Amino acid sequence: MDERARPAEPGRRVVLGGAVAAGLAVTVAGCGVPVRTRADGSAAVTPLAATPRNPLLLQILAHPDDDLYFMNPDTQHALDSGVPLVSVYVTGGEANGDNRVTSDTGPHVYDKAAYSSARHQGLRQAYAVLLGLDRYAPWEKSVAELRGGHRAEVNRLQHQGRSVELVFLNTAMHTPLGGRMGLPSLWEDHSLRLPVVIAEGSPLTEAKSYTYDELIDVLAGLLSDHSPTLVQTLDPDPDIQHSSPAIRAHDSEQPGYSDHADHTAAASFAWAALIRHAEQGHAFLATAYRAYYNRHWPKNLPAGVLAEKAAHLVPYGGAEDWQCGNPGGCGDYNVGGKRPLTNWKGWVRSTHYRHPGARLLVPADGAHAYGVLGLRAVRWKRGADDSWGAPEDLGGSPLAPVLGGATLPDGRQLLFALRFSSLQGRAGANTREIVLLEQAAPEGKFGAWKGLGNPERGDARGRRIGPPLAVTAPGGRVHLFVRNADRGVSTRVREADGTWSRWRDLGGGDVQEGLSAVVDGRGRVHVFAAGADTVHHWTQNAPDKPLAPVASRLPLAVDPVAPVALGEGEGSGVQLLYRTSADPAKASKDPGSPASPHLTAVHLDGSAAPPVTLDGYGPVAAAGGHVLGTDERGRVRLAAGGRVSQRTLGAVPVGPPTLYVRDGRPLALGLGVDAAPWSWRP
Repeated sequence: MDERARPAEPGRRVVLGGAVAAGLAVTVAGCGVPVRTRADGSAAVTPLAATPRNPLLLQILAHPDDDLYFMNPDTQHALDSGVPLVSVYVTGGEANGDNRVTSDTGPHVYDKAAYSSARHQGLRQAYAVLLGLDRYAPWEKSVAELRGGHRAEVNRLQHQGRSVELVFLNTAMHTPLGGRMGLPSLWEDHSLRLPVVIAEGSPLTEAKSYTYDELIDVLAGLLSDHSPTLVQTLDPDPDIQHSSPAIRAHDSEQPGYSDHADHTAAASFAWAALIRHAEQGHAFLATAYRAYYNRHWPKNLPAGVLAEKAAHLVPYGGAEDWQCGNPGGCGDYNVGGKRPLTNWKGWVRSTHYRHPGARLLVPADGAHAYGVLGLRAVRWKRGADDSWGAPEDLGGSPLAPVLGGATLPDGRQLLFALRFSSLQGRAGANTREIVLLEQAAPEGKFGAWKGLGNPERGDARGRRIGPPLAVTAPGGRVHLFVRNADRGVSTRVREADGTWSRWRDLGGGDVQEGLSAVVDGRGRVHVFAAGADTVHHWTQNAPDKPLAPVASRLPLAVDPVAPVALGEGEGSGVQLLYRTSADPAKASKDPGSPASPHLTAVHLDGSAAPPVTLDGYGPVAAAGGHVLGTDERGRVRLAAGGRVSQRTLGAVPVGPPTLYVRDGRPLALGLGVDAAPWSWRP
């Protein structure tokens, strides 16, 4: 986060230009060499390696504090469980060098080297506290030799078997000539050399400037050297937002988009490096986090989680009178004290994924689970003891972190994914496409990946679509849905004979990412999505009719909705379970509202639904009278019949858990920070 960085020049498209690429040629800029592709358009990559045994979390951020604002509490939960953490900060965070509380009326002091140093010290203070140490705990400081002759300051701290490593690439936030934003300009201009800021007091005394290709190469080298099982990045494809110029300038949002341009560029470089890393067969999970997006939507963290998240920004912010011993200063002074909670933008009050979180897709037979590992689709087979075999590589790379799926009446499986069909800077295309993998026969092999296109035109809009959701209706029709660039829902329909309709915009509400769908007892398809004012709903008047929006007065949801079909025939209905604010109107308008999300159960027909108690936060799953979610420490919990059980062993879950119920027996399953699937029966 860096609200004081100079915003992009008005009217200048600072991030991710390029024309739309035809077909599915997957390319990633890097030394000007396109990625090798198969006939189906997926990347030709090294076979998937075995999942590493030891978990490691690696984060790639634009500025010091992006992790504290946008990735916590997830980072904290991994660290608390003993998972080593490596955080890579691409820019120096020096902004204009003015490190002071913005409300102060004293003189301005512009010292970029000192401000960068102070922010580094703030991170050391914050992570020392996260490890349970005094904020002034001494760190080991060194200089790392990186690819291409580049060098970076590295700080390390260990305590009781837990470790944190901070890597400061420290690229300048503005270009030497013209003062343009540095990282977005580097993404656009392959001839630019972006200098490195030397922080005051750093053991690094000299460093090479970066080109576009060199930065991708250095990030890919860090991924290769550390071999993480989980990589967290910022959002490479932020939402289109039509904020006023005054709000954009105050928030430093790039024109037209709901994020800082540095965040978008850092995420784009990170995903370009991830794609190169994945080509070598590395097995890892990836998650992208929303950033300034958080201020535009209802807040989803309960009071206890929020208080702890905000508290970890206090040592980062520090204060001028702290005696930390760092020559450049003792934190980012505008962030400390009570300011994380009183900041009207409310960024700290939510944690949102760009895609709905790494998760497992489980067909009705429960024998297999599908997911994304190393940016490619994989299938795991479940044993009689609920253990999982080795992942079977289904290809498709490079894919977003979550799959959609549907089972045909004859038992064949369809897999849907959002593919980064091209990810390049200004010299090339930057496109996304929905792709399909179809099983040739029940229990048989899969064919080749096929492209289903994009409901949007042009890469600027096409990059804003979400991952696919699919559902099979009676008669064999498969309905495919994605969130589109206007924050509505678009659909394609696969007929029983395998032919596809064109993309169609369903119209209706302004919704968040994370669609859900269900088929009711009358055979009608329903789609739900959390909006800024209510839960938005689309359905059919009768089976096989087109879906259309339905006026809704449902309570506001802060996370995706879990729908459950009730009964069959004319007496059927749909129950929704989701977390909502105790005071939705206040929570959506007032970032200072203390209201905590709580679990709500409602029937579409307005009748009362039995209350469900499952404290915590994040989306829930529901089936067969069971409700699955996570508590405030990220631990998996299951509620049924008034009783709540909790998973106490195993790897920290990544993304929302999946609930599978057969013969009345619930099975919770998901992906862990070790990049392996887990199962739990209460």
